Amino acid sequence: MGNFKPVRDSYLPYGRQWIDEEDIESVIRVLRGDYLTTGPYVSEFETAVANYVGAKYAVSFSNGTAALHGACFAAGIGDGDEVITTPMTFVASANCILYQRGKPVFADIDNKTYNIDPVEIERKITSRTKAIIPVDFTGQPVALDEIISIAKKHNLAVIEDAAHALGATYKGKRIGSISDMTMFSFHPVKHITTGEGGVITTNNKDYYEKLLQFRSHGITRDKIKLNDIEQGPWYYEMQFLGYNYRMTDIQASLGISQLKKIDKFVNFRKKYVSIYNEAFKDMDEIKIPYQNKEGSSSWHLYIIRLDLEKLKESRKEIFESLQKRNIGVNVHYIPVYFHPYYMKCGYQRGVCPNAEKLYEEIITLPLFPAMTEDDVNDVISAVNEVLIYNRK
Repeated sequence: MGNFKPVRDSYLPYGRQWIDEEDIESVIRVLRGDYLTTGPYVSEFETAVANYVGAKYAVSFSNGTAALHGACFAAGIGDGDEVITTPMTFVASANCILYQRGKPVFADIDNKTYNIDPVEIERKITSRTKAIIPVDFTGQPVALDEIISIAKKHNLAVIEDAAHALGATYKGKRIGSISDMTMFSFHPVKHITTGEGGVITTNNKDYYEKLLQFRSHGITRDKIKLNDIEQGPWYYEMQFLGYNYRMTDIQASLGISQLKKIDKFVNFRKKYVSIYNEAFKDMDEIKIPYQNKEGSSSWHLYIIRLDLEKLKESRKEIFESLQKRNIGVNVHYIPVYFHPYYMKCGYQRGVCPNAEKLYEEIITLPLFPAMTEDDVNDVISAVNEVLIYNRK
């Protein structure tokens, strides 16, 4: 695209953690203490997360994928059980079903919100359906009332993948307090970070106890659950095949410190989104994200949808032009069943036409609290420059 000068000297990633001195001190405190692996900070972090979202219980895991696996186990997903999810997500939302030897069934998205469409969920239910894994894509809550109503009618578990949605609300309630189980991720690009880490929140005591045992090899020391109660105080039992999915005290301490700043982080995201929206609202070549009034997004991602019929170049060329200007754009996501592994499992293109068309037209712009307004304006300048050049 002709000669140009990058709008900025340094590369701006699409997402990045915000770590301050308080966070660093919290980790050093653990390193100087008695516990490095699972210790008192883990349960303190779990309590803080549960209190923040308004759930009875929270169980932490080594990462969000492990947390989803635990939720599928707790929900009783097994051989041949079908679980309905969206293709417009990271592969973990479907892989967790495969880990339990279940079968992911993909339901198409709503063209406005880009979230899974409840009407499409209902169409995909069979006698083998056991659960639904809706994903709060970009941080916007899914249509929870409709999804939970469908789940109750068919006796299905709802495992909400809220990796994008810590701090979001639905009809005035915090995400994490509504579904049977809700997963949050603490990867560095998410709302708060523990390095790697995840959690399941739930109000169901049975799920809570299964999750605790599952993340620790299937082992319990709980006297009420032991088969052999005659042994000494050292005794424990492995009662099913669990995994070593525990979080460390190092991660948990960072999480406690980060969680204190969650509202500040979300407010920065909302502020930058409003600047983007104002800048792009009258551009015919792109569609800005639609927001359902039933929920309030916590804005993990800001996605623009290109009207390619009004542009000279392809999405790939526009993407590359933005990268050359040091704007770290991305694409979220490649539909899950497009991946070679899923193709080998028998999935084919054409299953979810709305999701497939969306994938061809979207670009993720940088959005994270540690950005400055100058960074946001650099993104706007680059998008304007590239799209104006590309107008038909």
